[in-house]
Amino acid sequence: MAERISRFAAGVGTLVLLASMAGCGSGDDKPVPAAERSGDLTVWLTVDAQESWPDLVSEVNARFRKAYPKINVRVQYQQWTSKNQKIDAALAGQQVPDVVEMGNSETTNYLVNGAFAPVDPAKFDHSEEWLGALKDACRMDGRTYCVPYYAGARVGIYRTDLLKKVGVAHAPRSYPELLADLDKLKRKFGTKDKNFSAFYMPGRYWYAAMAFVKDAGGEMAVKKDGRWHGALSSARSVAGLTAWKDLLEAYYVGDRSKDNGDEPAVVGQGRVGMFYGNTWEAKAATDSRSGGDPALRGRFATFAFPGPSGELLPPFLGGSTLAIPAKSENQDLAGDWIRMFTDRTAQRRLIAADTLPNNTAQLREVAAGGVNGPAARAAERGWVTPLAPGWGAVEKSNILQEMLQDVATGKQSVADAAKAADHRIDAVINEN
Repeated sequence: MAERISRFAAGVGTLVLLASMAGCGSGDDKPVPAAERSGDLTVWLTVDAQESWPDLVSEVNARFRKAYPKINVRVQYQQWTSKNQKIDAALAGQQVPDVVEMGNSETTNYLVNGAFAPVDPAKFDHSEEWLGALKDACRMDGRTYCVPYYAGARVGIYRTDLLKKVGVAHAPRSYPELLADLDKLKRKFGTKDKNFSAFYMPGRYWYAAMAFVKDAGGEMAVKKDGRWHGALSSARSVAGLTAWKDLLEAYYVGDRSKDNGDEPAVVGQGRVGMFYGNTWEAKAATDSRSGGDPALRGRFATFAFPGPSGELLPPFLGGSTLAIPAKSENQDLAGDWIRMFTDRTAQRRLIAADTLPNNTAQLREVAAGGVNGPAARAAERGWVTPLAPGWGAVEKSNILQEMLQDVATGKQSVADAAKAADHRIDAVINEN
């Protein structure tokens, strides 16, 4: 499943549009001029666009109407939890949407089954610089089947007031510095409050744990001789999982059998010094609507999280792509709508709304001192889940979460839990 990344509203500027495109063939196979094309173009986006950047959608639709005045763009918003079920049902019939939004970790099974039409990357802005974790999710057998839309990367988030109270003037810039700062927080506040966590790290937080696996040079799964296999029990993966467990053991106080779903609400209780999360969670921890505490406003800052390797911790690069169903009868129109919705002007406006762009070139436009600056630094080391046909089944089976819970609660050693997880992964990862 793709994770949801909250954003703020953003608009998009205008761009000169091609006067015409090759249209559907008429009776004598002559292209229909753009101004004469008619009918509906159906676009399925997730509710993120409706809630966070409706202006972007409206302005792109207005631009599209100038080129295709007789085409009615019908945007329908889908929930992440039910989106794929609806897509599956639509693809099984003949009435399909023309554009669908996909999480970058959701696409592989659809590509394997031929659900999407190929696209020409050359027609889209900055396609040569698309972020790898988005671009790779769109490719199969040397062809591209979707277009990167936006991204988000996790960072370190800390209480500036608490660090100041322990004599630390800036965020940690190395892993030894991170541990030293956490030690100071633990001594200062943990000795007085048994529920204080210098670092918040619940046991089933797999996005965080797998970042440590990646940092150590490990993998969740690898492809060999045409088949995928679990790789969590490799020496490097075990080393990464061990580093993750050591951090949890030393600085986390709390339920080790839970995930990070309520992270902002927990942090908002005021008993956490640092945590690892999406940049929007810093604000959510101060918002009562998400369980946060408004009294904490102005007390959180972000930093690029250092890994034990000496490099930045590689974050899972969550995000979305846009694809055109192979059964769509409006593939050229769908491609042009996507082109406008993802062009450099649109990306620039999304950057201003604290959203990471879909390409490395525009990562440099993200303000280094802003809340998303550290995420932009980490994004180039970003990764996506294995592009295997059965990875969706791995996630639905909660294999990673259950492995981590066994490790965090002491039920199994890292090596034993990883070996058991690999066996479970092997059973489903090659099925589509």
